[in-house]
Amino acid sequence: MHRNVRSVDDVLKLMDGLFAPEADRWTADAASWWDGFYTDRDRPVPFFVAKPDENLASYVERGLITPGRALDLGCGPGRNSLYLASLGFQVDAVDLSPAAVDWAEERAREAGADIRFHRGDAFVLTGTELRGPYDLIHDSGCFHHLPPHRRVSYLSLLDRALAPGGHLALTAFAAGEAGSGSELPDADFYRASGLQGGLAYTPESLRWIFSELTEVELRRMRDEPADSPRFGEPFLWTALFRRDT
Repeated sequence: MHRNVRSVDDVLKLMDGLFAPEADRWTADAASWWDGFYTDRDRPVPFFVAKPDENLASYVERGLITPGRALDLGCGPGRNSLYLASLGFQVDAVDLSPAAVDWAEERAREAGADIRFHRGDAFVLTGTELRGPYDLIHDSGCFHHLPPHRRVSYLSLLDRALAPGGHLALTAFAAGEAGSGSELPDADFYRASGLQGGLAYTPESLRWIFSELTEVELRRMRDEPADSPRFGEPFLWTALFRRDT
């Protein structure tokens, strides 16, 4: 018999355990699954391309964000990290998958980019290896792979690591789009013991979750053609939020 819940972290870990082990995409135990995902670099995965997100480039071009310290959450093969570094950002980039980070480091060496890559769980590393405050926290596809209870961890990370006046740039699955994430109610993911490939969001839900931040822009990602220098898929929401205090 175990009676070992006495903190919020204990509750979060308990709720992690309500999911089948093979459903895990958000803890350090998921690194091997993501390694398998990134092993074949020739797979026709849209975000394997060495291009930045179109919304991120747009924020820079319009002066909504300016170079400073940046944290790239779930950096994958590093395409957005490389873009930020090329503009003069000081970039920390983190991913659960060693295979993804190895690929990102190769790209960084080829580009001569100075990026600090980290392998592991950003929730654990924030405050140790990942030392804020950051002027920009960028997340292209990490948030929508979190189970509902880990939004608490995500908001705590923002509270600890995002500088006053800093920005969160977020890309997440859009509800109502074919090929996007699941629209099940939060409670149903626990009943099913899985995340159905990721969670879809509405603009209203994103505004509510990040209501302590100021919305700068929230829109659908623009569809970019194959020959575009930018990545863009219309089944994603893009959002830019600012922390005012």
